[in-house]
Amino acid sequence: MNKINVIIRHEYLKRIRSKWFIISTLLGPLGMALIIGLPILVAALAGDGSEGKVAILDRSSSIGASVVAADTGKYELAGDRSEETLKQLVAEEHLQAYLVFPEDILDAGTVRMVSRGGTGFTFERSVAADIDPFLVKARLQRIGTDTAVIDLVEQGVEISTLKLTEEGVEQDASAASAAIGYVAGFVIYMLIFLYGSMVMRGVIEEKTNRIVEVIASSVRPFEIMMGKVVGIGLVGLTQVVAWVVLGAAVVTILGTVFSSGVDPQQLAAQSAQMNAMSGAGSTMQIGDVAVPAINLVSIVLFLFYFLAGYFIYATLFAAVGSAVDQETDAQSLTLPITLPVIITIMFIGNVVSAPNSTLAVSLSLIPLFTPILMTVRVAATDVPWWQILASVILTTATFFGAVWAASRIYRIGILSYGKKPTLKQIVKWVR
Repeated sequence: MNKINVIIRHEYLKRIRSKWFIISTLLGPLGMALIIGLPILVAALAGDGSEGKVAILDRSSSIGASVVAADTGKYELAGDRSEETLKQLVAEEHLQAYLVFPEDILDAGTVRMVSRGGTGFTFERSVAADIDPFLVKARLQRIGTDTAVIDLVEQGVEISTLKLTEEGVEQDASAASAAIGYVAGFVIYMLIFLYGSMVMRGVIEEKTNRIVEVIASSVRPFEIMMGKVVGIGLVGLTQVVAWVVLGAAVVTILGTVFSSGVDPQQLAAQSAQMNAMSGAGSTMQIGDVAVPAINLVSIVLFLFYFLAGYFIYATLFAAVGSAVDQETDAQSLTLPITLPVIITIMFIGNVVSAPNSTLAVSLSLIPLFTPILMTVRVAATDVPWWQILASVILTTATFFGAVWAASRIYRIGILSYGKKPTLKQIVKWVR
């Protein structure tokens, strides 16, 4: 253990003192914010394609005024202007487009839109969505449907989702929880690849420089591998903790900056509610949105699944690194390792949509899929304890199996040079 501790300390200190670690740790929360917020910002900036008002030439004399009244910022009535005048206004970019409602619009359901082109599919859909309710209402009125009935039908339905817990019934935050689970699973996916590849590159570099021959003269290959895997794993854990602390600090600062426009009594009530949250599934209401509490159990499970996934894949990456002389030769050998992770990401959407389905439960109990998918399920729903316990036992057993197989490959491959081994040869090394 003393020799392993020396290697762990060397790998850990060498990497946390590097410029790469410091820069990536400081910029990590910013990068995550950009990944999450950039698509939202782009969608907001893109809008629905509106670049000016749309005039309505209503020959049916019934629907156009209602459409304009619902959104005066987007639509206006053509009034006494002829269609030729509207064409000229569109050509001169005073209007984005104009719509022609024919006299038989209730029967035909066809509206002609004239523009300069390039309005885009999103804009066309938004125009159709704006007109459709008024067209439906006019058709109902024409057949003599009572106005009160029409108003009643237009009210629709609003579902208030509640969740039954041991403490009683409370607001459900499944949508927000699923989003958190998706992000957490994707973070583990990136970290497994990042630090697993780092282990492989470190092994290849030491093997290429013949440094490992010197080290192997006083330390067993198994001790070298475990020291490198654990040391780099602690680097990843340190970075994750730093990201959590920095992220919490950024959220706190932003909350302080924007809290000046919030009612002090409402802010105090929300703070008290956050302090009172301790059980799984607790939520805080912010406006109309229920935000889930991130409790200690969820954090501990996230860290466990991250470390379990890392150690399983890192040992396998170390074995691949020991079997080749350069990184380009490792691509074909890493495919069996990276394929389960890629498949996991393909199923993550299904698990987010239905975290308690048979498919989600089955996949999350497969050890190579567990680190990512069980993290998603823990965040998105209340996972039964027997499933969590089963996943812990299975991933732990898989880790010891991976260590056994990787150590047998490592002890031979670390001192083997020349031709890249085939999969058949690697299986022989394991056997």
